[in-house]
Amino acid sequence: MSLIRQIWLLVLSVVLLSLLGSVAVSTGSLRQLMQTQLQLKNSDNATALALAMSQQGGDAELMSLLISAQFDTGAYESVVWKRNDGSVAFERHAPPLVSKAPGWFRGLTPIQTQAGVAKVSNGWNAAGSVEVRSQSAYAHDALWSSTLRSALLLLALGSLAGLAALAVLRRIRKPLDNAVAQANAVVRGEFSTVDESKVPELQRLTGAMNSMVMRVKSMFEAQAEQLQVLRQQAHCDALTGMSHRKHFLAELESALARDEGPSHAGLVLLRLRDLAGLNQSLGHVATDQVLLAMARAIQVYPERVHGCLAGRLNGADFALWLPAPRVAAETAEALAEALRASLPAFGPGIQVALGAIELPRERAASHWFAQADVALARAEAGTGVVVQALVTPEHERYLQGERAWRLQISEALQARRARLLEFPVIDRERRLVHLECPLQLRLDEQAEFENAARWLPLAVRNRLTAEVDLCAIALALEANGHDEQWRCVNVAPASLLDGGFVARVRELVFHAPQAARRLGLELAESAATQHFDLLHELGRQLRPLGVRLGLEHAGAGLAQVERLYQAGLDYVKLDSSVVSGVSGDAARAAFVRGMVIMLRSLTLKVYAEGVRDALDVQALWDCEIDGVTGPWATGQLIKP
Repeated sequence: MSLIRQIWLLVLSVVLLSLLGSVAVSTGSLRQLMQTQLQLKNSDNATALALAMSQQGGDAELMSLLISAQFDTGAYESVVWKRNDGSVAFERHAPPLVSKAPGWFRGLTPIQTQAGVAKVSNGWNAAGSVEVRSQSAYAHDALWSSTLRSALLLLALGSLAGLAALAVLRRIRKPLDNAVAQANAVVRGEFSTVDESKVPELQRLTGAMNSMVMRVKSMFEAQAEQLQVLRQQAHCDALTGMSHRKHFLAELESALARDEGPSHAGLVLLRLRDLAGLNQSLGHVATDQVLLAMARAIQVYPERVHGCLAGRLNGADFALWLPAPRVAAETAEALAEALRASLPAFGPGIQVALGAIELPRERAASHWFAQADVALARAEAGTGVVVQALVTPEHERYLQGERAWRLQISEALQARRARLLEFPVIDRERRLVHLECPLQLRLDEQAEFENAARWLPLAVRNRLTAEVDLCAIALALEANGHDEQWRCVNVAPASLLDGGFVARVRELVFHAPQAARRLGLELAESAATQHFDLLHELGRQLRPLGVRLGLEHAGAGLAQVERLYQAGLDYVKLDSSVVSGVSGDAARAAFVRGMVIMLRSLTLKVYAEGVRDALDVQALWDCEIDGVTGPWATGQLIKP
């Protein structure tokens, strides 16, 4: 039984006992008063009747008439005239009246009075005595009526006291409920403070809870800062702070493998020529300043454009990957202009070669670098800051216009020419955690199903992602209803910008409540960094219905989300660029372990994406990861 309920029952018991005690005392006092008054009435009436009879000169008839008259005018049970020898000279009796008071009440409050007795005389001679006894039913009726009025009045007062106590208890309970909600929020990884209560005892409680929450929050923030340090050590070049070669290559391969993004992208390679000669002529310090100037010019793009990747490949080489078509050559020229303006300040003889290419995203990373190296080699043939760009042949681009693509995607969605692929996420015991279910569309009735990498970029540009995601969610709910498996589908961050998207998802969920309890929605990390409020609202609307919410392709950006503890997530999937090669790199393993610790403190499950190597899998298990997915996981599942 709760504390508030115990207090409420205690208050109610005290009020009821006070009420019953007050009624009992009042009834007892009134009963005593009634009994005394009835006794006085008997005595006074007997005295008055005896005086009247004494004045009749001993006339028995007249005295009998007086007794009858007195009996008929009062509520008497009996009036008896006795002679001196004790014999009855005259008497009148009436049956006891039936009281309106309940029998149990009469039994609890008996009224017993002695009959009134007075001497009757005839001159100086005694003529006997008269005995008068009144009916007690009227006294019980009056006592019952008075008791009812007192009980009703006290009940009303007791009810008012109970309501006042209830209001006070609610006032006391509110800060207690706030404290409970605050503690539960901490368990969910949410750190919020509440207004301090005006009740001194509860004020200390809420103050202590707020202090605890702020301390836990500061610990989380300190952990995030420590994670940033680990990231710098694991992924970044010590001089420039850019991604080093290994991490840049992992990031590039991850970006090329994703479904979202444009169909074509650009890569720019920069090389500071004759690095050894510059070290001799300018000195190491000045040469480092040149490298930092190049890094600052390159880093402008990742800071301003989401999805850009920048890295230092080796001592003299830098790379910039641009997730947009037809911008590689323009970006390379802009970088060249910036370097021509800044590098001469460090001394003469500084030469930089820039090679820019643009390719379809489905090409392998090795092909990207092979083509970029060709462009870079051509640039090195010149002097100064030189740019060479290789233009993608037009026949490699999509020949049909965006309008045709929009029609094909819309028709495929309307005709339900769609299906979900299934890739397992497994835990340490190789048991199924859930199924990743990317969507495929058959854009033409005669064609094959195509992966999202081909048509999703065009769906984003034509604002069709909401329709695509709703189709995937509907297919997942149908499949969940048949085999009761957990399925997770991708939701594009652009869908959150559609005002009616969440409401339409709720409608789908309401029509399949059981299947919805085995549904997960996954959004890219950019949803948390760019559309945090929309992500939070999505979780607030859908998680109470049983839908799980997760982030995929997560990496260093998580530590930059200021309110990650309020996002309302269930799990996070670390990007393959973060977990790749973790078995042979202690710094990367330390970063992954730090990420797991931070996310676990927010009660989130942590999974790894794109795992290929068995050694990496074992290293991830050592980092306490909850599950893995990728080429290694496919075929490893132990079916129940």
